[in-house]
Amino acid sequence: MLARALVSASLLVLAACSAPPDAPVRAAADLDWPFYGGAAGGQRYSPAGQITPANVAGLKVAWTYSTGELARHPKDIKHAAFENTPILAEGRLYICSQFNLAAALDPGTGQELWRYDPKVDPKVRYPNDNVCRGVTFWRDPEAPAGSACTARIFLPTVDRRLIALDAATGAPCQGFGQSGTVDVGAGVLLERSGQMQITSPPVVVNGVVVVGSSIDDNQRVEEISGVVRAYDARTGAPRWAFDPLANAGPGVKAGAANVWAPMSADPARGLVFLPTSSASPDFFGGLRPGDNGMANSVVAVDAATGQPRWSFQTVHHDVWDYDIPAQPTLAEVAYGGQPTPAVIQATKQGLIFTLARDTGAPVIPVEERPVPQQGAPGEPLSPTQPFPVAPRPLAPISISEKDAFGLTPWDRGRCRELIRGARNEGIYTPPSTQGTILFPFPGGGVNWGGVAFDAGRQVVYVNTSSLLHRVTLIPSAEVAAAQRAQPDVEISAQRGAPFGMKREVLLSPLGLPCNRPPWGRLHAVDMRTGKVLWEVPLGTTRDLAPGSQLLLRSAGVPNFGGPIATASGLVFIGAAVDNYLRAFDGRTGQELWKGRLPAGGQATPMTYVWKGRQYVVIAAGGHGKSGTKPGDQIVAFALPGPLTN
Repeated sequence: MLARALVSASLLVLAACSAPPDAPVRAAADLDWPFYGGAAGGQRYSPAGQITPANVAGLKVAWTYSTGELARHPKDIKHAAFENTPILAEGRLYICSQFNLAAALDPGTGQELWRYDPKVDPKVRYPNDNVCRGVTFWRDPEAPAGSACTARIFLPTVDRRLIALDAATGAPCQGFGQSGTVDVGAGVLLERSGQMQITSPPVVVNGVVVVGSSIDDNQRVEEISGVVRAYDARTGAPRWAFDPLANAGPGVKAGAANVWAPMSADPARGLVFLPTSSASPDFFGGLRPGDNGMANSVVAVDAATGQPRWSFQTVHHDVWDYDIPAQPTLAEVAYGGQPTPAVIQATKQGLIFTLARDTGAPVIPVEERPVPQQGAPGEPLSPTQPFPVAPRPLAPISISEKDAFGLTPWDRGRCRELIRGARNEGIYTPPSTQGTILFPFPGGGVNWGGVAFDAGRQVVYVNTSSLLHRVTLIPSAEVAAAQRAQPDVEISAQRGAPFGMKREVLLSPLGLPCNRPPWGRLHAVDMRTGKVLWEVPLGTTRDLAPGSQLLLRSAGVPNFGGPIATASGLVFIGAAVDNYLRAFDGRTGQELWKGRLPAGGQATPMTYVWKGRQYVVIAAGGHGKSGTKPGDQIVAFALPGPLTN
């Protein structure tokens, strides 16, 4: 009797301790994610609604896929960032790795269907490390059914190639360029092989494929041109080239103004929207007087001809490295109750400009406000800079020594000294030989992750970072000595200018940022009013300094990558410099779930529904410059229960 009772009791305990069966999941209609930003306009929104605020806590890993790059490049991966956002088109998931390996995967299992390796040289050092943010899918409406390359994947590479692959097999499309490849850098005279790269996916509009580039920062005045190039999507023949500095005016010595961030497209209007960067060099503009043409601008160009329809400049005569880092987001914005086809542009300054899609005129008014003057000798600063009246800046734009942060009076006092010792008059204080505070720092505000837009709710979701940079101008004759004295500090020559530059993050003796947390946030903005609905810290310091999150609760951390929104009211985001994918309630900003990743999730996720089940997928491979854990995995989460009708 006793033995039987013990057995019965043990069975009861086991039953009580065993996990309940996964709840059934109602099958949903299948949904793709066929563009880098979900749609051609980059809204990063999905009508998928199977995963909701009520059940998101039940998400589990559904499958993982390894590209193999960690094993293939164990030493060089520290100079890489896995920033890829996969796309799902016509039943296949397409990805690219840090080193430009492309692959097609089964959406339900992650099984590899094909792979293509362009064999980039991993030893070459590029300005933005080894990065591939995405590939582009295009189906040729004129190709005979069943022929090779009817559907294509356009793969950009860091070594300046644009490769067309058969979406069905991964084989190069022989009729495109030279055996499937166009050399985007052809004819460009480079001083070093890593001076120019391609990091973001191209866009295709009406049979024309458009590609930008990333170029060395701060190295020289007369940098290579930031020309945007377009090719015939079928043959690879050149179609047009657009130089944002073509109208910069006589006597201007500069290059760059390139488009390194993702572009967006409006096929119905035949337009491509370009986010241009600053003219060279970043921190001295004495040899490029004026507003520098269409640098630092949103530019709408005709996809067929490359002719600009309109442009709007977000920074005049940039000497702060405040180039436009994010994809222009196309949306119907109901500001003031009047729906308008618009372009939403987030910036490194934490500003959001909302422009009419047909004209570039501000939908939400923009004011030209006076900014600090008296730059370095020979620096013709702009007396004003544009500020949208709404929303307010999403990142702090000024700091005083009283705002210095520290865990103790000692380290806080040291940060106060650092802030006090620099020139510091708020945003747009010009660089100086004294050293100037840049706040926000040139990493954001907003960076390449951009925004997600829920058109039904008229809400923009966007993440920001907040750190202090001190930029010091160094007389050109003293740059070499400064580089020898501080080999671990970023010091660049800005060759041809009277000054080089030194750029540093202001940190306390304990290694913490000198500005108060949160150092990373997620925000929601009502675009009907321009008001911020909520903002919450994003990420923890757990993976930067284990145990520190106990002292730095709600600190938030810097982030690289962006959010996506779904019809059920969820916002998914990785981005923070820790190893998590998170889900937030879009109404309140409450964190509802976080899934542990095998490496840093500094990428933008995506979501789709395949055979009735919704998946949320993110690249987990780390970010070399941020020091997060490297890896090479694509991770898919889903609700694990059985599907029901």
